[in-house]
Amino acid sequence: YVYAAHGAVPWVAAIFSGLKPAVVAVVAAAVLRIGGKALKTPAMWAIAAAAFGLIFGLGVGFPWIVAGAAALGWAGRKFAPAQFPAVGGHGGGKRAASAGGERARAVIDDLADAGAVAPSWGRALRVTALCGALWAAPIAAAGLVWGWGSTLVDQGRFFSQAAMVTFGGAYAVLPYVAQQAVDSYQWLTGPQMLAGLAFAETTPGPLIMVLQFVGFMGGWGQPDGALSPLMAATLCSAMTTWVTFVPCFMWIFLGAPHIERMRGNLALGSALAAVTASVVGVILNLAVWFGWQVWRPVAPDGTAHWNWFAVGVGVAAFVALHRFKANLIAVIAAAGAAGWLVNML
Repeated sequence: YVYAAHGAVPWVAAIFSGLKPAVVAVVAAAVLRIGGKALKTPAMWAIAAAAFGLIFGLGVGFPWIVAGAAALGWAGRKFAPAQFPAVGGHGGGKRAASAGGERARAVIDDLADAGAVAPSWGRALRVTALCGALWAAPIAAAGLVWGWGSTLVDQGRFFSQAAMVTFGGAYAVLPYVAQQAVDSYQWLTGPQMLAGLAFAETTPGPLIMVLQFVGFMGGWGQPDGALSPLMAATLCSAMTTWVTFVPCFMWIFLGAPHIERMRGNLALGSALAAVTASVVGVILNLAVWFGWQVWRPVAPDGTAHWNWFAVGVGVAAFVALHRFKANLIAVIAAAGAAGWLVNML
């Protein structure tokens, strides 16, 4: 990761010169794919446009955008229900049961009895206490050993906040992470953030694991105490992964017993639909931010120039993905090969 981010290995840097514009194309294709499903009414289009303007033009934080969209969706269901359609359920259980009889019921569907746990305050308190202790333990330990202003503690706090607002998946939260990690905490640079995203897109596993890369780079550049850069980076990447996923399990265990009851709540469904619409605008911001970094990079002397090779690769990758529905791995591999070919030969 460190070598790739710094471009210390020439052939790695050459490959990444092709991967980065391909990643921009992947994000842009994701905007169109999600937008096609989420933006069904003028109100949803307006929410997406407002979200893009707020985060791109004014730098408003992602958590505030999500909260505002949810409030609009909740109120909109009451005053303009046609403009704020609720997110529906799967709706396949009854059709499957009537069409396939007992054979269809053998598959888990909306009618299947999954042995759901009955909700109770006692269970909720136990889950919160256990998951909260597991969540906070490494942050507290880092604070006691290296101080409450250490990089480890800062990352524990920040990525805990990011884990609380990951509505819409990794693409939605990455602009928030990039904004804070690059500009506020200075754990890594913009080009390094791009390299991490390119690496995450080309390796197995969920894209959200790019947060581990961000944590690693922060620990490497700002090691705590007498820790070596490698040890600090390893601990920071472990901290990042822990506080990213433990909250997810806590919400699952807390919310699962209430899922069936919430399925019929139209106001909640409209709020979630509005959040999804806002996520489209946020992901568009990610595409614009990454595209500008890749297509018009800033030279060491402070001047910016157009990288026409990156523009060409990005456009070609977008057309292949969106128009011809090409295989994602094949497109990324071709882009990396093009980068190596142009820069090395």
